[in-house]
Amino acid sequence: MHEIFRSLPWPFESNEFPPDLGAVVQWTVAKGDTPALFVGHTDDNEWLVGDGVNDPNGDGACAAMCIWTAIERNSSIRALADLPLGWAAEREAASTPWRRVPFTLPD
Repeated sequence: MHEIFRSLPWPFESNEFPPDLGAVVQWTVAKGDTPALFVGHTDDNEWLVGDGVNDPNGDGACAAMCIWTAIERNSSIRALADLPLGWAAEREAASTPWRRVPFTLPD
């Protein structure tokens, strides 16, 4: 196990997610039970990866882990390394393209 960082300087070099970048990832995505349908890049430079279906706020629904855990299950996330702060990418299914939209965390 190696150290992960909650936030790293952005934009990333070569438009690639750094290997030690942490993210809040839904367990359903990390385990490969459901595809990633949501990727958020918060205004304070943190990353979120969710399944877009199940409530990510439930007890034990998410964990801080390396974003590459999600990328290994959902390779298309790699193309989102240039997602600006305050933006998210959403898609309807694993087979559909990502759609970029402005994003803020609810209070």
